[in-house]
Amino acid sequence: MSGNRRKPPQGRGRRAAQPPPSPGRRAASRGGGQAPPSAPGPDGYGRRDAQGHRSEPGAPGHGGRAEARRAAQGGGRRRAAAAASAQGGRRAAGGRGRGRAVPERKRFIDYPRAGKAGVRRWIPSWKLMTGLCLGFLGLLVGLAGIALALVDVPNPKLAAKAEKNVYYWKDGTQMVVAGKGDRNRQIVGINEIPESMQWAVIAAENESFYQDSGVDPMGIARAVVKMAMGGETQSGSTITQQYVKNTYLDQSQTLTRKARELLISIKVGAKMEKKDILAGYLNTGYYGRGAYGIQAAAQAYYRVDANKLSASQSAFLAATLNGPNLYDPEGGVGSAATPEKNLKRAKARWSWTLDREVATGHMKKSTRDDIKAKGFPMPKEPKKSTELKGQIGYLVDLANNYITNDSTRSGISQRQLERGGYRIHTTFEKKKVMKLRKTVEQVRKKNIDPDKRDVDKYVQFGGASVRPQDGAILAIYGGADATTHFRNNADYTGVQVGSTFKPFVMAAAMRDGVRDPEGPPEQGPSTRTKVSPKSVYNGDNKIKLRNYNGTVWHDKDGNEWHQRNDGNESRGMITLRTAMQFSVNTPFIQLGMDVGTDKVKQAALDAGVNEDSLAKTTPTFSLGTSAPSAIRMASAYGTFATSGTHTEPYSVTKVERKGEVKYQHKKVSEAAFDRPVADNITNMLETVVQKGTGTTAKALGRPAAGKTGTTDDNRSAWFTGYTPQLSTSIGMWRVNDTAKNQKFLKMYGVGGQKTIHGASFPAEIWTKYMKEALKGSPVMKFPVPEPVGEKVYGDGASPSPTPTETSAPPTPSDEPSETPSDEPSESPSDSPSSSSSSCPPINPDCNEQSNGNGNGGNGGTDGPGGGPGGDSGDTGDTGDPGGNDSGSNIFGGPTGSRRE
Repeated sequence: MSGNRRKPPQGRGRRAAQPPPSPGRRAASRGGGQAPPSAPGPDGYGRRDAQGHRSEPGAPGHGGRAEARRAAQGGGRRRAAAAASAQGGRRAAGGRGRGRAVPERKRFIDYPRAGKAGVRRWIPSWKLMTGLCLGFLGLLVGLAGIALALVDVPNPKLAAKAEKNVYYWKDGTQMVVAGKGDRNRQIVGINEIPESMQWAVIAAENESFYQDSGVDPMGIARAVVKMAMGGETQSGSTITQQYVKNTYLDQSQTLTRKARELLISIKVGAKMEKKDILAGYLNTGYYGRGAYGIQAAAQAYYRVDANKLSASQSAFLAATLNGPNLYDPEGGVGSAATPEKNLKRAKARWSWTLDREVATGHMKKSTRDDIKAKGFPMPKEPKKSTELKGQIGYLVDLANNYITNDSTRSGISQRQLERGGYRIHTTFEKKKVMKLRKTVEQVRKKNIDPDKRDVDKYVQFGGASVRPQDGAILAIYGGADATTHFRNNADYTGVQVGSTFKPFVMAAAMRDGVRDPEGPPEQGPSTRTKVSPKSVYNGDNKIKLRNYNGTVWHDKDGNEWHQRNDGNESRGMITLRTAMQFSVNTPFIQLGMDVGTDKVKQAALDAGVNEDSLAKTTPTFSLGTSAPSAIRMASAYGTFATSGTHTEPYSVTKVERKGEVKYQHKKVSEAAFDRPVADNITNMLETVVQKGTGTTAKALGRPAAGKTGTTDDNRSAWFTGYTPQLSTSIGMWRVNDTAKNQKFLKMYGVGGQKTIHGASFPAEIWTKYMKEALKGSPVMKFPVPEPVGEKVYGDGASPSPTPTETSAPPTPSDEPSETPSDEPSESPSDSPSSSSSSCPPINPDCNEQSNGNGNGGNGGTDGPGGGPGGDSGDTGDTGDPGGNDSGSNIFGGPTGSRRE
């Protein structure tokens, strides 16, 4: 048996010493070892052994057991080699730089980015950014879909219902129930609205109305881009959006409201017929004159039903939807909404709308040309409801303006207010309002007789009374009747105030001082000298106007200016107190040059005059070419009454709606002048009343300070004065407010008097009213002023001769003298502004020119009217009160209204 065994192979080392594989273990390795010999191959034949010999299927190898054993040992060796190789590979992967790194497993969101180093690892790939954008867009679409599904369209009948407002006197008693209400809104069907009106609105506001889905994304995008680029604000709103806003929502400018508008507009556009949406818009839009809806607008402007409107009239009414305050030819609120400016805008918009109808294919060119050839369809004069007759209409308008002209102050828009339901508590005292009206009517009835004198026609009065301590407007006189005379004479009228402006010049001289003639044009406080009322200036007639440094002032044509005094009167070297007492023009126009008209302007603003009413700061600015309202003048003089503290005038104390307080007034005060400055102004104005041009006011019987003012060619006259408790301003002028081309008219001969001046009817009304208004109030004295400033000498003045404090004897009686010192010459002067024509009181575009020649000019009784116009040669005559079209009334808010 032993002889038949074969010896193991020699010389194989460790490999030969390895034990045989365990029984039953497969000899073949994954790295290429062979299957056991008994296992058949895939082709049905026996597998090859280690030497490559194939065995028959199911049969042992050729070498028998020895060969099988060798094959098994070879397979084991191969398995061992494969295992060693794998272990070496793993060592290499973990070693330093040896072998290939195993790639990381891929993530769904590859961030931070695999395989990137440094900053690039944190920069998202374009795939990731695209995915995020698509995901965000999908989220927005989903949220918009949810919001669209959740938002409900409110009931239009409830949302569009308008109520009345209730107005209360200061004492809490009811003044009037007024408002636009349903009485001025009549809903009409689309078949009652002429197609010309429908197409005019579509052409002007939303050309794609019948094609869009209720919103115009491109229009909104254009509006956003325009605003982002600093251009004019645009709405981007469709007619559907406007209808939704008018019918269901308020006019607030919030993202929430805008989002609701867009969602509701989409729903409304999907559910409602386009004809119904258009009819709803035309029936809810505000056209001005208190008219909501096309039927009310047709009656308000043309006294016809909507279905009778012509294509020309429709084109105009389409313009009013864009902002009635700026397109009604009768004028609106503020200096930018005069009848002339509004008419110009309305004509341009009317013509443009007709052109748009042609461009959109809804009107033939020949039809448009025929309409334009016939001219602009001028609306009829407006009518007001009878509950607003007398002074009530002016009071209601004043309260409404105060509420709506500053939405940040009240939070109540014009449209919200006109929808009604508010309880408005005002500052107006019924007794004072009635007393002021009664006083004006008494003076008018006693002196003004249009049947007897043609010159007595068209006489206008305006006035206001303000409490200095808190700015409350206690009474106004706006005109004869708010239902017949529509302009509030207590508010902005364009009427110049003349010499009542001189206290602001004096205040600037005391506070800011005159410039050093040797110094540079722009000088700080340290190089200026504050002025005392004892300062001396040349009061002679027609002296040369000089710059602050002594050089002669010239206009753009090289002409000198020689300012006139009243009646060509020369008063020699006089103190500024005396110049104020007798309203001498030459000292104050030169003082304004020495101080700087910019400082004079700032003093007026600080006192309480609003900037929109101020004229250009040419030399005659100091003599009263500006046109502040009676309310603003009373408020500004009240600043001196309170020793320099200015409080903004206001007319509404509280606004309530459904038991909730929507607005509560808060006092707004600031120090305008130091106490010595304000008290010295008051002391100077007391002299005017006691022994100057305002002696009519002595009949008040208590301490009072005031100033007269009359403009060139006797076109306006003022008296503004105050006691410690009450400040009142009264103005008088002539203007035919029904004329197509309005202008100020001269008042020579009015009331049988040779001339009208501030000391005549205005001072008479002021005195009689103040007596009644202050009845029962304690008599209060003004504070004794502290010394202020230094005694300076104006150009031509000399410290040698001591000027007298009074260069004319005081008037002994309570009535003005027969020829008061501030009375103008009998005939119009030959000043550059004494032409026979004048700009209208409400036409800021009118601009009469002065030649600025060296013959001098007449400052009028108390003020200039005409004067040097700087580079422009403007006379400062009635016209643009400052060249500012911002359009604000006494409360300083925007008055024009446009679609969002």
